[in-house]
Amino acid sequence: MKPAILRVATYNIHKGFSHFNRRMMVHELRDHLRLLGADIVFLQEVLGLNERHAERFGDWPAEPQYEFLAHSVWKDYAYGRNAIYDHGHHGNAILSRYPIITARNEDISTHAFERRGLLHCEIELPGAAQPLHCVCVHLALNERGRRRQIGALIRRMHRLVPDGAPAIVAGDFNDWRNLAGNRLADTLGLKEAFRDQRGRPARSYPSAFPVLRLDRIYVRGFAVQQAEVHHGFPWSRISDHAALSARLRFE
Repeated sequence: MKPAILRVATYNIHKGFSHFNRRMMVHELRDHLRLLGADIVFLQEVLGLNERHAERFGDWPAEPQYEFLAHSVWKDYAYGRNAIYDHGHHGNAILSRYPIITARNEDISTHAFERRGLLHCEIELPGAAQPLHCVCVHLALNERGRRRQIGALIRRMHRLVPDGAPAIVAGDFNDWRNLAGNRLADTLGLKEAFRDQRGRPARSYPSAFPVLRLDRIYVRGFAVQQAEVHHGFPWSRISDHAALSARLRFE
């Protein structure tokens, strides 16, 4: 029997550092992620490796951040490496209480100085007739790049996701003018969790006093029962973005 309720969250974790990189916060980050009670977590700016930080901080985790964060709570995880440099790499990650049966990362970078990707996972839910498609995104800072990347997301979904299959697309869209939402609704039938509840996307940046609407959770095949922005203290100490969570019911 498939779960009646699915709890999801998205968070740009700023590579495990506080706003302006003042403090290493990866241990506090893990503690607070667990408090959300999410079944599936979409993460952006996740470090897969950073040799400089490992040398500098005595309590830097020995394993990649996605493994450290998932430990003992989320049984499965996937990582999409986007930016690669001499001392390491970072990208997107998905943590899941349920089995991840496929994971693919697509490079959607629009120029060499801003590496971006789509991490696409199929997750097996008990009793479900078909897998849940989850895509974790982190889009460009410039509008032209975001338009091209949304186009790449739409093409991927049309190519690989059956019509009507349940889907969640979440992450840091950097879409402060909210130009992506109508395209995703019209072409893929996705609805934004906070728009569904409050009429507009959530303010999520900066985490201390959110003004810009950058982070999103889009869903298909679910009714949104509850959506929440996790900002202010102590979240503002952990990352420059607020975390978003949603409680979803299968339609």
